[in-house]
Amino acid sequence: MKVILADDHMIVREGLRLAIESSGNHSVIGEADNGRRAVELADELQADLVVMDIAMPEMNGIEAARKLLSMPHNHAKVLFLSMHSDSEFVLEAFRTGAAGYVTKASAMRELVAAIDAIASGRTYISPSIADVVLTPIVRRPAVDVAAETGKPQLTPRESEILKLLAEGLSAKECAVRLGISNKTVHAFRGQLMDKLNLRSIPELTKYAIKNGYATLD
Repeated sequence: MKVILADDHMIVREGLRLAIESSGNHSVIGEADNGRRAVELADELQADLVVMDIAMPEMNGIEAARKLLSMPHNHAKVLFLSMHSDSEFVLEAFRTGAAGYVTKASAMRELVAAIDAIASGRTYISPSIADVVLTPIVRRPAVDVAAETGKPQLTPRESEILKLLAEGLSAKECAVRLGISNKTVHAFRGQLMDKLNLRSIPELTKYAIKNGYATLD
């Protein structure tokens, strides 16, 4: 497969390139350090696969995958490679139409197997996070709340971060409160803005108060 690597850390891309090209079955034809460039390269170079990080500048991986996979002449597939193993990230990644998800913790031993699987028309997910995808499906309620209300349905973690941001906490303070990294909070904040079609913290705050995620107190 002709592969494009999309990650904002050059040393990560170098390691991925070495792992992929040492397999002898696939080749890396381009690299991008942000989501917007990844979409452009996939289109320009007619890639077969984009190995995509989620937390990237300019356009996060989730949004980049949505854009790429909705393009009429695109034939590239997307394999997410991320440090995030939270169910919100994994499920949102697959909702874009991605063909696979590998955690960075297991990337060196699983990446080539994942690409081989996708090349064969299969979907791949790291075994260590398979339950993250299966559990919500098994427990999914019969009624689709988002469809009933006409509003985007937020995950528990998205709701939690929306509430804290609306209360005036900074991304760093949210990270400390929730015991997660600052980068994870930024990724969630970008995901919230994309999902709710909002562009600023004041807009997020108004939305949170209007829809009961936070109060004026």
